[in-house]
Amino acid sequence: MYAVIKTGGKQYRVAEGDRLEVELLGQADGDVSFAPILVVDGEETVTGSALGAATVSGRVVGEGKGPKVTGFTYKPKARARRRWGHRQHYSVVEITGITKA
Repeated sequence: MYAVIKTGGKQYRVAEGDRLEVELLGQADGDVSFAPILVVDGEETVTGSALGAATVSGRVVGEGKGPKVTGFTYKPKARARRRWGHRQHYSVVEITGITKA
């Protein structure tokens, strides 16, 4: 059985026991639940209003940082230059269960 969930403006295909890196959820540790968009159980596919009270439960395992992204901008003949860097923060979530209504 697997499900498709939406969080942080992105969609993820998850199964029980998967670990995934999602946008920062705002909580350090603890349980979290997601509303699925699609649930597939063998031959049966459930989507839309038929989902009812289906949930995908998970546990926040930790937080991390993505790779460093650097950039440089300048304007010629004006001595204007700027160097910047960024590392995106994310939460690591372990999927503990998928329930169908």
